[in-house]
Amino acid sequence: MNALVPLPVLLPLCVTGLKLVIGPRLHRFQRFISLAVLGAVLVLSVLLMVAADRHGPLSVHLGDFAPPVGITLVADRLSGLMLTVSSAVTLLVLVYSLGQGMADRDDQAPVGVFHPAYLILVAGVSCTFLAGDLVNLYVGFEIMLVASFVLLTIGGTATRIRAGSTYVIISLFSSVLFLVAIAMTYAVAGTVNFAQLAGRLQEVPIGVRTLLEAMLLTVFAIKAAVFPLAAWLPDSYPTAPAPVTAVFAGLLTKVGVYSMLRTQTLLFPGHRLGDLLMLAALASMAVGILGAVAQTDLKRVLSFTLISHIGYMVFGIGLAGRGSIGGAIVYVAHHITVQTTLFLVAGLIERRDGTTELTRLGGLAKSAPLLAVLFFVPAMNLAGIPPLSGFIGKLGLMRAGVDAGGGWAWALVAGSAATSLLTLYVMAKVWNLAFWRDAPPGAEAEGVVLESAEDDEPGDDEDAEGAGTAGAAGGGGASGSGEATGSGSGLPVPAGAVVSAGFLGQSITTTKRLPWPMLAATGVAVALGLSYTVLGGPLTTFTQAAAAELLARTPYIEAVLGR
Repeated sequence: MNALVPLPVLLPLCVTGLKLVIGPRLHRFQRFISLAVLGAVLVLSVLLMVAADRHGPLSVHLGDFAPPVGITLVADRLSGLMLTVSSAVTLLVLVYSLGQGMADRDDQAPVGVFHPAYLILVAGVSCTFLAGDLVNLYVGFEIMLVASFVLLTIGGTATRIRAGSTYVIISLFSSVLFLVAIAMTYAVAGTVNFAQLAGRLQEVPIGVRTLLEAMLLTVFAIKAAVFPLAAWLPDSYPTAPAPVTAVFAGLLTKVGVYSMLRTQTLLFPGHRLGDLLMLAALASMAVGILGAVAQTDLKRVLSFTLISHIGYMVFGIGLAGRGSIGGAIVYVAHHITVQTTLFLVAGLIERRDGTTELTRLGGLAKSAPLLAVLFFVPAMNLAGIPPLSGFIGKLGLMRAGVDAGGGWAWALVAGSAATSLLTLYVMAKVWNLAFWRDAPPGAEAEGVVLESAEDDEPGDDEDAEGAGTAGAAGGGGASGSGEATGSGSGLPVPAGAVVSAGFLGQSITTTKRLPWPMLAATGVAVALGLSYTVLGGPLTTFTQAAAAELLARTPYIEAVLGR
């Protein structure tokens, strides 16, 4: 079983190489192998999770080189669960993206650019979850950075390039800081292997150890978008195509949370920065949810709720008890799925009505009841309505806070309750504006054109016309009436149209008949979120066992070092 540990990293990378050799040809075959490899990664992840639960952590030293020389990959309960959830989500997002690409009649971009970058991103995420040392954790981050920059800027529109540049600058800063922290760790401990560092860092002077802890926490807090290091997120994610935004918001920030869980429990037990983490958690909850209250665009609303709910996970890490760590793990799994689902629904709304601006939406509960259900269920889940999984995770964290006592713990319990109520308010606001009220005057009709940021440049008229034709062929129908026209194309466009609908930022035609792969993928994502409720008992038991294993540290160390 140990031989399976590297496969979630190797399979996507090998298939990416094959795709680059094939090039933008054999579209159906390329779609098939993309789905097949992510399906295989999901199966492997489930097998590793079950094996780690039954037999303890699994480890493999690539090339049979022992630490600290060799590359060590480790799968325990935590990494197995994270792999399983992330694999399921990335597979669903790929299906959604196939539906979007086929609806846009845009085969070359998804197959020739999106798929290879997406598979590299999956490999980077898997590498991060399985990394047994700081260097390979850094490598996983960098693989994700390279792929995510391609995905964020796909299409090359001005808005995407600007948002992607901000993302890259922040990510490069955190990468440099991470490298400095790795170098300092090796200088004082003579190794970067987690299992060896677990023992050696305890012999390092407390001041040096605290500095290393602070540097690593800063790196991971940037990745996780913890306040005050989260200002980059609301402007970066909403500009990307819907599948990219969904997987970034749901998954990539949790890689930072996972890294915090791993290092705080294994390398810095009894950490001195627990109060600082709880302050950051409370600030993230408050600033994030107040930012969401102030927004009128659905994607920005969801981006700010993402920052807010990262605070729940940091809350559990800061308390550092078995109950709080277990609650944080439950909440990570829940939030990956629910946040991804909500962004997929936002993409469907954009595809149907031409905008995610709430002031221009309305009547969707009557005109699109399936879409209303797909939004309502994960929205209530995010708000923590009983008995959904959001309630299970929040209840576990708040119970751990009550048991721990102390000023910070009680402040976070109160902050968690207030944030949950405000999240319910925000979701109710979105529901009332976009779904429950009547459609406002001048709302977009079927067949309007979403134009790219470059549509006002010379030579774009033909592109816009061609894209409109393609969209209509995909089910958009005839052009409806609108309030404005763009760049001389003569086709109506909604006021304030966004640029993130097509993979290449190209003009596409909206349609009331949403592509079935997009609907199916979103529906399965909703069902996956509900499954955490149905399996709430086994999930809680598993996460509590994972928390106990993390805090014990011995099973992990023995699996890697063989003693």
